[in-house]
Amino acid sequence: MAKISIPTPLRRFTDNERQLVTQGSTVQEAIQELADQYPDLKPHLLNDEGQLKPFIRIYIGDEDIKALQNEDTPVDDETIINLIPAIAGGQ
Repeated sequence: MAKISIPTPLRRFTDNERQLVTQGSTVQEAIQELADQYPDLKPHLLNDEGQLKPFIRIYIGDEDIKALQNEDTPVDDETIINLIPAIAGGQ
């Protein structure tokens, strides 16, 4: 039952929830469960094949999952998954 922290720009798709609990045992399962629960959020996280979009970074604590086991990184009751979407802007 990992927790997923929802960043402010994506909260409008999760009924303004800041953190959600998931039953997934890996990052991929947790993200898929989140996308299934909030279908309007899905296109912001996953591509048509169900893979994580490249501009979304996911951290477990201070570790990017790319330094761990990517989407196959196991999660448990103590895990907090942090979604970090790329934000473009500036001049």
